[in-house]
Amino acid sequence: MAGRTAPFARFEWMIAWRYLRARRAEGGVSVMTWISLIGITLAVFALIATLAVRSGFRAEFIDTIVGSNAHVTVYNATYVNEGGQTTRVMPDYTDVAARVRDVAGVTRVAPLIKGQVMANANSSNAGVQVFGITLSDLKGIPRIADPETGQGDIGRFDQGVAIGSGVASELGLGLGDRIKLISPDGVKGPFGTTPRVKSYDVVYIFSAGRYDIDRTRIYMPFTEAQSYFNREGVADELEVMVEHPETVDSLSGALIAAAGDRALVWTWQDASGAFLRALDIEDNVMFVILSILVLIAAMNIISGLIMLVKNKGRDIGILRTMGLTEGSVLRVFFICGASTGLIGTAMGVALGCLFAVYIDQVFSLVNYVSGGGVWDPSIRGIYALPAKLQVNDVLSAVALSLGLSFIVTIFPARRAARMNPVEALRYE
Repeated sequence: MAGRTAPFARFEWMIAWRYLRARRAEGGVSVMTWISLIGITLAVFALIATLAVRSGFRAEFIDTIVGSNAHVTVYNATYVNEGGQTTRVMPDYTDVAARVRDVAGVTRVAPLIKGQVMANANSSNAGVQVFGITLSDLKGIPRIADPETGQGDIGRFDQGVAIGSGVASELGLGLGDRIKLISPDGVKGPFGTTPRVKSYDVVYIFSAGRYDIDRTRIYMPFTEAQSYFNREGVADELEVMVEHPETVDSLSGALIAAAGDRALVWTWQDASGAFLRALDIEDNVMFVILSILVLIAAMNIISGLIMLVKNKGRDIGILRTMGLTEGSVLRVFFICGASTGLIGTAMGVALGCLFAVYIDQVFSLVNYVSGGGVWDPSIRGIYALPAKLQVNDVLSAVALSLGLSFIVTIFPARRAARMNPVEALRYE
């Protein structure tokens, strides 16, 4: 009886390596091995690159939301004031803001005045949204007050207005220029309401990283906004920033209790929930599609191994008659297929990680070759293709690729192990 050997002994690796590097004239399938290797490499590369772009896009989208918008907006439900008019303003916004600020987890509370107006400059017009806010509160908005992306001196905010880079581009404005704001809700007189028209100096230009924000938003000093929009002594809403935006829903009850009976809240997740759910669905679908791509690439390993087993039938018969066990034969051919999957996966991971790290250079090259205009921020919402390499994504791709490679390798390896040595040598 043949002596038992330890699994994956050195001679099994030696035989497998000899088969892998054998030339076709010697009965090898080196060409099929290369095809399998390249297929696995490209499939894993595509999977990691897609997962990195997906994670980067989601992270960039959420960062621009929580970095330039309120995490929670607190506002009043519609009520009838003392003058018999229907309104939603906050006359006691100072007291409400103080109570909301005391809620655990809240980092900043800013009273706001909001209004939509027409902006005019250099014979061009644009619809914009004006946010009335104090200088100290404006400095607390990360994406707006970022000195690396902003132009001008935000400290001069009380002397003019801050406009988005998209507004500045569309109206042809720069620092020190004047922008005219036209509101239909102006001065009320005996002959009706006269539109309010007023010009302001542009003292700061910000870039929040989101096209829809930069293209439509203007910040105005809070007291000036109260006067401009006929909101003397009141605020429209409170902009609330919290310590952990991802768990903002857990604070809703406490915020409503602090703000009073009329208060309502609207979180950033409420505003962007549909888009985030669409991203989740797209993520799952893309992962399934690319997993099928990895499976197709792994199927090439089966083709190569089946050809290898067929070409090496005589060798298998000789090795079996010399005492090689079925388990050893199975492990030899398993090593052949698994090595292809392992090397292809490693090369795919390397390419995918390099793509994620140097995505800006890759994107610039693609944009240059195509003549520009590959990425339209008005459609995509952000200005560049982001990528964020995450350990979990890489591990998922590696586990999927190696798992499929190892599984598909078992079937032709078992076929080789069960080959009858007498039948293999009958015609030799």
